[in-house]
This record gives sequence, structure tokens and C-alpha cells, in this order.
Amino acid sequence: MSQPRKHKAKPDSEPQVVGFLGVGFDNQDGHHRLTRTEHFLLVGGSQETHERMQDTATKFNEGLRRRGKRLDDTPVPEIIELLHEAQE
Repeated sequence: MSQPRKHKAKPDSEPQVVGFLGVGFDNQDGHHRLTRTEHFLLVGGSQETHERMQDTATKFNEGLRRRGKRLDDTPVPEIIELLHEAQE
């Protein structure tokens, strides 16, 4: 398991996103679902919901890579834009 990266607050105190937590509440089959990626921790949900969260995480990470950016260095409005694009 890799060590978590330490995040430093930006000197100008701008809001910063350091990761995402996705939680699904519609699980009724008793399975415990957990997915961890570089920027996401996804917990719970039905199989369909969890797969949808995984797809969003994958698309978000691909979009960030395409832009050649790291999450720590990406402004919040751009992160929100990437997240919306990933959910389409």
C-alpha cells in the first residue's frame, strides 16, 4: 500500500480539494463495497450505484490527466467542471 501524500495548505488560503468521498446508501444485498483510487474513496451502494461511482472516479482522473494537472494544483472551479464532465 502506498503512503498517503501530505497536503500543504496554499499560502493564499484559497479553498483546496484534496480528495473525494463517495457514499452509496442503496445497498440491500449485504455486500460491503469499497474502492480506493488516488483521489477517491468510494463506500457502499448497490452494485449499480457503486459501479456508477467508480465510472465517475475513472473519468475524473482521466480528465485531470488529459489536462496535465494534479488535484492539489487545480483550482476548485476547474475541479467542479471536471466532476460534472465525469458524470455525463
